[in-house]
Amino acid sequence: MFERAGRLVYRGRWTLLVLSLAAALLVAPLGMELFGRMADGGFEDPRADSTTAARWSDDWYGEHAPDVVVLYHHPSVKARDPRYRKAVHDALRALPAEHVGALATYWTTGSKLMVSKDGRSTYALVTLKGDKQAGYAAVEDRLRRATNLQVSIGGPVPLLKELNDQTAADLARAEAISMPVLLVLLVVVFGSLVAAGLPLLVGAFAVLGALVLLRLLTEVTEVSVFSLNVVTMLGLGLAVDYSLFVLKAFREEIAGGATSEQAVVRTMATAGRTVAFSGLTVATALLGLLVFPQMFLRSIGLGAAAVVLVAMGAALVVLPAALGVLGRRVNALRLTPDLGGGGRGGGQGGGMWHAVASSVMRRPLLYLVAVAAVLVALAAPFLHVTFGNVDHRVLPAGSESRRVAEIVDRDFGRNSMAAVDVHVLVERSFTEAPARPGPLGQGHAAISAVTPVTPDDAGPLAARLRRLPHVTGVDVAGLSQENGAVRLAVRYDVDPMSAEAQRLVTAIRTLSPPGSPPEPNVRRVVVGGPTAAQMDLMDSLTARLPWMALVVGSVTAVLLFAAFGSVVLPVKALLMNVLSIGASLGVIVWAFQDGHLASVLSFTSTGTVEATVTVLILAVVFGLSMDYELFLLSRVRAEWLRTGDNTAAVAAGLRQTGGVITSAALLLLVVIGAFSTAGISIVKLLGVGLFVAIVMDATLVRALLVPATMRLMGGANWWLPRPLRGLHRRVELQEPAAAPGTPALREQPRTGGRDRPRPEGGPRWERIGRERDRVVRATPDGTGWTWVEVDR
Repeated sequence: MFERAGRLVYRGRWTLLVLSLAAALLVAPLGMELFGRMADGGFEDPRADSTTAARWSDDWYGEHAPDVVVLYHHPSVKARDPRYRKAVHDALRALPAEHVGALATYWTTGSKLMVSKDGRSTYALVTLKGDKQAGYAAVEDRLRRATNLQVSIGGPVPLLKELNDQTAADLARAEAISMPVLLVLLVVVFGSLVAAGLPLLVGAFAVLGALVLLRLLTEVTEVSVFSLNVVTMLGLGLAVDYSLFVLKAFREEIAGGATSEQAVVRTMATAGRTVAFSGLTVATALLGLLVFPQMFLRSIGLGAAAVVLVAMGAALVVLPAALGVLGRRVNALRLTPDLGGGGRGGGQGGGMWHAVASSVMRRPLLYLVAVAAVLVALAAPFLHVTFGNVDHRVLPAGSESRRVAEIVDRDFGRNSMAAVDVHVLVERSFTEAPARPGPLGQGHAAISAVTPVTPDDAGPLAARLRRLPHVTGVDVAGLSQENGAVRLAVRYDVDPMSAEAQRLVTAIRTLSPPGSPPEPNVRRVVVGGPTAAQMDLMDSLTARLPWMALVVGSVTAVLLFAAFGSVVLPVKALLMNVLSIGASLGVIVWAFQDGHLASVLSFTSTGTVEATVTVLILAVVFGLSMDYELFLLSRVRAEWLRTGDNTAAVAAGLRQTGGVITSAALLLLVVIGAFSTAGISIVKLLGVGLFVAIVMDATLVRALLVPATMRLMGGANWWLPRPLRGLHRRVELQEPAAAPGTPALREQPRTGGRDRPRPEGGPRWERIGRERDRVVRATPDGTGWTWVEVDR
C-alpha cells in the first residue's frame, strides 16, 4: 500500500508540488479571515441547569447580560454629586442607538452595589445590538469621552477583543521565536541548508492549514478563541516531527545508493507507514474530545485532529514529492558535519544510544523500578488538585478588561456580578372558572387569565435562603409574567470558586430536590451563576471522561494491533501513556495551582487548575506519547521479524531510533516552548503540560521504561492468540524488515510453541526438543539466515 503510494507520488511529483503551492496561495486569504470570528467562553454544558438559568436570564426578564462594563472614577468627587451623573449620562447619550440596545447606571437602577465603597467610582452596563464586535468598535471611543472622569472599559465583548488581539500577538511571537531556532537545529541535525528547510516548508503548510480549517469551522459551529494557538502549535510541531522521520529515512536510502524513485518508495514503505499510523493515532485521541458537550473542547478537538491530518498529509505527499524532485541535491548547501544519520546505518550503532541500550538490557528491573518511582513522584501533586474555571485572569496583569474586573470585585460589593442566580417557577391559578364547554365556536371564551406573579410568591423561599451560611442578601432581580417565574439574586461573602460557595449552591439545590418543590406554590427551582456553572462543568466532565477513555483507548488499541500484531503491546502502550500523563498533570498542579512557576512564567496563580484544559492535556499528551511509542515499536518489530530475538530486537530498536526520537522531541519542544510564552495563562498551562510530557516521554519512558518492560516480558510482547492471527493477516500493514535485501520471515515468530517459521527458501517446519528452542538468526554478512538452537 505505502510502496504503491510512494510510486504514485514520485511519478506525479511536479504536479503535486504545483497543485499544493497553488492551493496554498488560493486559500491563504481565507485563513486570514479567522481573526475576529472566534468566540470566547464555551466551557459550559448546554444541558446543565446553570446554562438553562443563564438562558432564562436573557430570554425571560428583558435583562440581557451586559456586553460592556464602563468603569468611571474621580479622585475626589463622589457619585451622588449631580455633576458626576451629568458627565456619565452625557457620555452615554452620545452613543449611536443603532449599536446600543440597553443601558444601566447607578442612577437608573438605584442599586447601591453599582457604587464603590469609597463612593468615588461607579460603572455603567451596556448591552449591544447585532454584531457585538462591530458594535463595540463603533462605540468604544465615545464610551471614553466622559468629561473629567477616568474611564476604563471591560466586560465580555472587550475581553474577547483583547483575547483575539493577544492570540494574534502570541502567534506572531511564537513563530518569530520558533522558526529561526528550528532552522538552526535542523541545520545541526542534517548539516545541509536544503534538508533543514524542508521540515519548515511542511510546517508552513500545516500552519496555513490550521488557519483555513478553523476558519471553515466557524461557518458550521462556534470556534473557541483559545483554539488558534493550540491548533497551530500542534500542526507546526507535528509537521516538523513527521518531516524529520521521512527526511532521515530518505537520506539514508540515497546514501545507500538508491535512485530517487527507489528512495521515495522505500521511505514511504517504512517511515511513511509509521507517520501514517502516528497521525491516525494522534487524531483519534483528539477526536475523543467530541464526546464532551463543551464548545471549547469540541472546537479544539475538531480543529486539532484536522490539522494533525493536514500535517500528516503534507509529510506524506508534499515532502516526498519535493524529495523526488531534489534527489541527491537534498544534501546541498552543506554548512555543518552531518549528525542526522545521512549515511547508511547512520545512528544505528555505537555511541550513546548503544551504551544506553546495553545498560537497559543488562539491568531492566532496576530501570523499571527507578523510572516508575520518578514518574509517580512527579504525579503526586495531582492528588491535591483543585479545579477552577476560566475568568479574566487568563489575560496578562496589565490587561484593561482584567483590571476592570478586579476593581469591581475589590472596591464594590463582593461578588456583585457573580451572585447565585435562582429562578423560581411558581404555581398559578385561573382568575375565573373557565366557560362551560360547548359546540365549536359556542361557549368558549379566550384563554382564561392567570394570577400575576409577584415577589411575594418567592418570599418564603427567599427567607429560607437568607438563613443559609455565607448569604449576605437575597434580592428580587426580575419577574416573568409570561413564564411565571421570579428571579432571585443570592449574594454571599466567599470566593465564587471556593468550597464554601459550592456548598452554598448545593444547599440551595437541596431545598428543591427533583420532584419535591420546597414550597407549596413553587413548581421548580433552577440555580445558576458562576459557582453553579463550575459545579455543572465538573459533573459533565466527570460523566463523560470514562467514555472518552473507552473510545480513544479502544481505537488506539485496534490501530496498534493492526500495526504490530500483538495484544500485549497495545495494553503496555496504554499503561506507559498513563504514567506520562500523570507526571505531566502533577507538574501542572505544582507549577500553576501551587504557583511555583508564577514569577518565572509571568502569570497569576488562581489556586486552581482549569478543568477543561486538563481534559485537553489528557487528549493531546496521549496522542503525542503514542507518537514516539509507534516510532520505537515499529523499528523493534522490524528487528523482531528479522531475527526472532526479543532482546536483540529491543536493543537494536532503541539504538536505531534513540537519536531521531530525541531530535524530533527537541524540535517539538522548541515549538511548544515558544507557544508557552503566550500572554494567555491557559495556553501557558497547556504548553507547560505538553513540554513536561514530551521530556518525560522521550527520555525516561521511551528510552528507559519501555525497553526495560519489553526486555522483562520477553517473547510475551508478541503474543497473539491463534484466533486473532487470521484477522491480523487481513488488516496488517507491515513495514519491511530493517535491512533492505535481507530475507524476511514468512510470518511473525511464535512465542509459545516449538515450531519456528522458516526464512524464504529455507526448510519448512522442524520440531526440536523440549528443553531447547530453535530461533532464526541472520548470517554475519546479513545476506541470509541460519537456524540456532538455544537453551530455554
